[in-house]
Amino acid sequence: MCSVAEAIAQGARSESDVWAAALTSAPDWTPVFSPLAPERFALGLETVYEAYLVHYGRPRLFDPPDADGAVLLGDYLYAHGLVRVAEAGGVPAVSVLADLIARCAALRADGADGDGNAWVEAAHALGGSPSDDEITSALDLHFARVAA
Repeated sequence: MCSVAEAIAQGARSESDVWAAALTSAPDWTPVFSPLAPERFALGLETVYEAYLVHYGRPRLFDPPDADGAVLLGDYLYAHGLVRVAEAGGVPAVSVLADLIARCAALRADGADGDGNAWVEAAHALGGSPSDDEITSALDLHFARVAA
């Protein structure tokens, strides 16, 4: 497992026995959107993305015991991801991620498509300049994790 995944898992372990118990015994870690953004945002962006997967898809590091636990775990991960993004890029970076979280929640509530594009646009807004192949790869990984 890469250092980003290890940092997310270690943060959960040190924060709460409940979050530690929710870690899966068989992590399926692949960075998805962090390769599209500057490296300094990798930990925060992937933490926020893991939160998104806990709420709406198949998480890579966690297996929450029930729906209530998933909501709380996802919210914990969102908060920690935003703290990590703030450390890497300050208020402007947090604003990008807060807009992303709100946009994706609205898309999900409406049953609309476009969440993958929202993540790509956020990576661009953070200063990333990924190639078309990198975007295609990230979107393929993303859609495999959020497919119904």
